[in-house]
Amino acid sequence: MTEFPLLLLCLFCGATVCRAGIFTAPEQISTSSYDFIVVGAGTAGAVVASRLSENPSTTVLLIEAGGLDNGTDSAVLSIPFLAGQAIGTTFDWNYTTTSQDGLNGRTMPFPRGFVMGGSSSINNLVYSRGPSEDWDRIAATADDPSWSWDNIQPFIFRNERHVPAWNNRSDVGEYNPVVHGHGPLMSSLTSTPSELDHRVINMTTKFGQEYPFNLDLNSGWLQTTVGESARSSSSTAYLHPALNSRENLDLLLNTQVTKLTVTGAAEMNVNGVIVAQNETAVAFTFIATKEIILSAGAIGTPQILLLSGIGPSEELDKNGITTLVDSPDVGKNMQDQPIIFLQWEVNGTTLAPFLNDEDAISAVLEQYEQNKTGIAASNVLFNTIGFLRLPENSPLLEEYGDPSAGPHSAHFQFSFIDTFLQNINQVAPTTGDWITVSVVLQSPTSRGSVTLASNSAFDHPLIDPAFLTSAFDIGTVIEAVKSLQTLLTTSTWDGFIGPPFTGNLTTDAEIETFVRAAAVTLKHPVGTAAISSATQEGGVVGPNLQVKGVTGLRVVDASIFPFAVGGFPQAEVYIVAERASALIKETWNLS
Repeated sequence: MTEFPLLLLCLFCGATVCRAGIFTAPEQISTSSYDFIVVGAGTAGAVVASRLSENPSTTVLLIEAGGLDNGTDSAVLSIPFLAGQAIGTTFDWNYTTTSQDGLNGRTMPFPRGFVMGGSSSINNLVYSRGPSEDWDRIAATADDPSWSWDNIQPFIFRNERHVPAWNNRSDVGEYNPVVHGHGPLMSSLTSTPSELDHRVINMTTKFGQEYPFNLDLNSGWLQTTVGESARSSSSTAYLHPALNSRENLDLLLNTQVTKLTVTGAAEMNVNGVIVAQNETAVAFTFIATKEIILSAGAIGTPQILLLSGIGPSEELDKNGITTLVDSPDVGKNMQDQPIIFLQWEVNGTTLAPFLNDEDAISAVLEQYEQNKTGIAASNVLFNTIGFLRLPENSPLLEEYGDPSAGPHSAHFQFSFIDTFLQNINQVAPTTGDWITVSVVLQSPTSRGSVTLASNSAFDHPLIDPAFLTSAFDIGTVIEAVKSLQTLLTTSTWDGFIGPPFTGNLTTDAEIETFVRAAAVTLKHPVGTAAISSATQEGGVVGPNLQVKGVTGLRVVDASIFPFAVGGFPQAEVYIVAERASALIKETWNLS
């Protein structure tokens, strides 16, 4: 990323006076000691840094490997219509998976945000907190009822608030105001419901027993992190306001943490970080007098722990790293959710012709640039979503058990998309009206890992999601595809649904062949520094998110989830970050 002069960075803050220190190199910082150091300005880290710096007597250093989210080429981050288009750019870590046995040996890109806001700046905007059972399962796993659904409610309200779409259309009856809060993160519904959306909602009215309607958060109308005609991310909602108004928060950009520093022998205390800007750059050390909060995400967090000597001793030895804490679960137990796309030509109006018209796209982007209105100012591609379960008498459940969080949690998910989205092995048609339905394995049983490729922080780790390596997982995706095919035969779709693009997938073998050739990541990795009870030997962090075996170090990001989440990780990570901030403040008696 380009290094910007400090004066120019201050102008980017959007305030008359820029109070915080924003630095593009560690040597620019005049102090080496802070109360708190937060590693990663992503979905969680930006929240934690913002909340801790609310106390003016507390000093906070936030370190981000990527750069600005409001500088050169940042329109791809902020414009809702362009959501997802930052993947593969300089705003992406541009990771790649290892060869996937369950996907015919394929490797694939594995996007993660490399920018202020992290993945909340490059994702597809979906906001879904997951079922209450998700949180109750975390509480049970951690043996700590404070993580339960009932007890995390204040942190939900502290994070998010519902706002209208740019055109102020009435969304009464499409969301439940009671379950929305007063936080800085904005969420909204689409400005322009489509014919597809109305058919989906109508289906839930006619066939509510098979396809029940849930007004808010889980199935039904989809909420996205869009407000005031732009993406609402952890950076725009939390970090920029804090940077614009506080002197006690410093942000260091374009800099990676290469290792944590530890003092003490009997009781090892993590007290600092070593940072550098590239493999050959001079290294600098910053000290935290109170705590270090590791929020580098489900990939970066285990990599930093391993590089610091916290992890499986066998792996550390192999990479020439001295073991400080033999913690076998660091980087293990990774879960992610695979996704495929199925497409149908339809007799109706969709966005497909518009998206095949470069002049039309240019016109809406020009309209957005002029006055922040139009299609580009809101989520329009997919506005309805369904979370569904296998039948109670499913042979898969009988043989393998139920991996979901409970009887009200999903095994698979459908999103209804108002255009043609192709799989990696397809070429999209350039004419006609098309819809796509994505099929997601919501509750996988396969578990992969994040391991070191070397002892250098600048070498990407080995990322193995182990997609579709269990019989339950591939069997569930097959059943999900068949369920979708049945769904589209209901009378709601009469006269609308035409032939499928893929032809008829009629047998389990045909569906399996298609899925293994087409599936990619939904970009929802979790579990690589999983939470467990305080007395349990396994796991990486305890109920208070402190790393086991050391003091002075917490993990606050998606890596702490012990299972693939029942909603979308973005929303759940925000909630974890709010609760973690409160825990840290309580520990240090900060108001």
